Amino acid sequence: MARVRVATAGRWLAAVSVALLLGLPAMAATSAQSGGAATTRTQTAKTTPEKPGAGQTAGAPSTQTGVVDINHASKAQLDSLPGIGKRRAEAIIKHRPYKSPDELVSRKVIPGKVYSGIKDKVVAR
Repeated sequence: MARVRVATAGRWLAAVSVALLLGLPAMAATSAQSGGAATTRTQTAKTTPEKPGAGQTAGAPSTQTGVVDINHASKAQLDSLPGIGKRRAEAIIKHRPYKSPDELVSRKVIPGKVYSGIKDKVVAR
């Protein structure tokens, strides 16, 4: 009878191990979307600032430091900010122009918690 329990425990352990291995990518993606430490390759690529001289002009929405101008940025550039998805990017564009970035919260375009995560990454020019 002891052998049966060991075999059953071994199968259970193997099943749990496989379940954890299969669940890790899903947990990492969820963690990355909620602001966790794990990031995916596409998210890293989105937030990397462009190289200087790569088609940018003086009034470009993105600068060398990775700051995004909320008055001129494209939907894709706004979407690349943490906590800003397609709908929030559309709302930011809809409520333009802004005198300062904190108007995103005062006009109730985005929640204060999201703004606190991007306030150092946005400007209003």
